[in-house]
Amino acid sequence: MRQMVERIRVIVWNEGRHEQRNAAVRAVYPEGIHGAIAAALREQTDLAVRTATLDAPEHGLTEEALRETDALLWWGHIAHEEVREEVAERVVRHVLEGMGLIVLHSGHLSKVFRRLMGTSCTLKWREADERERIWNVEPGHPVAAGIGETIELERTEMYGERFDVPPPERVVFISWYEGGEVFRSGCTWERGYGRVFYLAPGHETYPIYYQPQIRRVLVNAVRWVRPRVRREHACRNVPPLEKLGG
Repeated sequence: MRQMVERIRVIVWNEGRHEQRNAAVRAVYPEGIHGAIAAALREQTDLAVRTATLDAPEHGLTEEALRETDALLWWGHIAHEEVREEVAERVVRHVLEGMGLIVLHSGHLSKVFRRLMGTSCTLKWREADERERIWNVEPGHPVAAGIGETIELERTEMYGERFDVPPPERVVFISWYEGGEVFRSGCTWERGYGRVFYLAPGHETYPIYYQPQIRRVLVNAVRWVRPRVRREHACRNVPPLEKLGG
């Protein structure tokens, strides 16, 4: 008898503002950035994928939705401050309770990522259509499985150091840019019971999320951040296990 494999439940979240306002972005991502990423993930039979955007009620990130999510991918850029405080706090709580989080590109300045990191998460940047070489410096890490030594992007936005984040537990990818800068472009952390992965490449006017190796990284990352445990992350008063006193 064939055994059913439990599917990893995924939400791809995108603020969805660039696609509404910029024809050049719509030309690259006619179904939205979230649509392109979701399409890549839906090619995998072990993933059950939904999408959500800023304009949905509660940004599509209700308590019920997050309770039924194993991995949340987050893309944001020009509308970070439009994310409601209670929704950002809800996402952070679910990560601490075990939900996986994958933060993409300019999501480094999102309320969710900054709160989980506890730092400004600022960096250097430049838009100059330059080449990026992404070095796989942890080929044994599950996120890097099947990637090879490098990923080459012909046109990209530069992100440069210093990246103001806490020391990553693993730096999986380091990027070099044509202009000379380098950047820790693929990093992992654990927060509470949850895992967090940040991936830098993904500027809205470049077709980066169609690149096969980038899509493979996203699939790997979803599988890596999936919960190992889901439980309350709280400071609780508890009775003693043993008898106290004489």
